[in-house]
Amino acid sequence: MPSGRPTLAVIGGTGKEGRGLVYRWARAGYTVFVGSRTPAKAQRLAEEIRERLAQPEAPVFGLSNVEAAQRADIVVLSVPYSAHRSTLETIREAVQGKILVDVAVPLKPPKVTKAWRPPAGSAALEAQEILGPDVAVVDAFQNIAHTLLWEDGPIACDVLVAGKGKANRQKVMALVEDAGLRAWDAGPIENTAVVEGLTSVLIYMNKTYGSTHLGLRITGLKD
Repeated sequence: MPSGRPTLAVIGGTGKEGRGLVYRWARAGYTVFVGSRTPAKAQRLAEEIRERLAQPEAPVFGLSNVEAAQRADIVVLSVPYSAHRSTLETIREAVQGKILVDVAVPLKPPKVTKAWRPPAGSAALEAQEILGPDVAVVDAFQNIAHTLLWEDGPIACDVLVAGKGKANRQKVMALVEDAGLRAWDAGPIENTAVVEGLTSVLIYMNKTYGSTHLGLRITGLKD
């Protein structure tokens, strides 16, 4: 592993978005622990990614969710909102003192084209309540189509990063850039309600305009 880089865990890493993140970070040279409720599934994905990279020794490992969270410096939670609370409660002790990157979006089927907020205000705020003050919860990747993450090419979408602490957001922004996307500091954790809500807007627009991967681009600043 390149010196100075954190080790990563992707909890729910065998899901559609999770596997894309695992692939992109593994391709960038990170050590990645794939977490799953079924470790055998995580191990199969790790093997698949090593084969795709043509790097049999690439540091990608399949583990249980708790084991993956224990071994990583930064933990990424990529599970459906229906499994959000239960997964957080499972890994709570393993993530103390760490950054948790929350990818979840609080969609409320069947009306997923309408933005909905949980009682805490957002999935990230809910995660912060569950995990406690010693964990820094940061939102990222809410508005990116999972199909794009699994592809090899560049992604012409921006990622809004909002959450607890500017220094923590900057660390997550570096992960976004290494995954091949452009990152923007979107402010404190209270702003995650807006970031997450944009996903419902994009789902609505995908249906309206016949697309599957609309995204966001920030304009107005010089490169």
